[in-house]
Amino acid sequence: MTPAPRIDADLVRRLIAAQFPQWSDLPIAPVPTQGMDNATYRLGRHLSARLPRFERWVGQVEREHRWLPRLAPHLPLAISTPLAQGEPGEGYPFPWSVYRWLDGQPLDLERLPDPLRAAADLAEFIAALHAIDATDGPRPQWSNSYRGVHIAADVDSVASKQRVLPKLAALRDLTDTDALGAVWEAALAAPAWDRPAVWVHGDLAQGNLLSTDGRLSAVIDFGTLSIGDPACDINNAWMFRDPAARDVVRRELNVDDATWARARGWALAASLPVPDDPYFARRPDRTRRALRVLDDLVADLRR
Repeated sequence: MTPAPRIDADLVRRLIAAQFPQWSDLPIAPVPTQGMDNATYRLGRHLSARLPRFERWVGQVEREHRWLPRLAPHLPLAISTPLAQGEPGEGYPFPWSVYRWLDGQPLDLERLPDPLRAAADLAEFIAALHAIDATDGPRPQWSNSYRGVHIAADVDSVASKQRVLPKLAALRDLTDTDALGAVWEAALAAPAWDRPAVWVHGDLAQGNLLSTDGRLSAVIDFGTLSIGDPACDINNAWMFRDPAARDVVRRELNVDDATWARARGWALAASLPVPDDPYFARRPDRTRRALRVLDDLVADLRR
């Protein structure tokens, strides 16, 4: 396993100068909010560079360059546009990418002027993505975190029992883990997706959704792109606190009971806060928000 490289603005500057000298005079600065899997830097006003932090995510580079140009014409929102694929160099061991910069702010769910409209816009995007011909699309695999597999699949995904069960046990003093266990068991018991595989983004979290003037305007970070079970996209209905907004997503996508149950399971797996995880420990608000989502999942199961 290749060690995680040190990524900073100087490295990005050297990579650009060596491989894409036409952009070497552009100012370089890290984006304010960095992801866990990739480091992103602004290149001037209109470009960005995205570098995988770990070997596991290297396959995302080729996948986005191959498939995003084919998907974009069929989607109602702007998506990431890869412009150039970089190669290992300057001490950095992985391929990397230059993208066109997309304007907009990360979707702020606390300040949405119209949550029902946002839910409808998200559902429209998901429906359009799921409708695109998935022939020869990338299957769930290690480099896309196995998004698109059945939730009970014995693979290294966020929803594997090896990850979910210890997290549930760690929350016993914070929330009703017996009720959450019922959500989890209902997801595992739900019938598997038995229709043709569909395209899934795999990580439609609010940080990957951009808004302009209060409306959803773009979707970024397709590193977990795959074809498979749509439940791992539908789970993002629970980013909305208002049950009416979640109902909009379900109604617009015509989600059956089994897929909704699996989506609840994916939402649970993605939301479980771990008290000693630095992602949560540094930001207590993340834990509070995650616990609210878990409460909503239990309420939905009981409804």
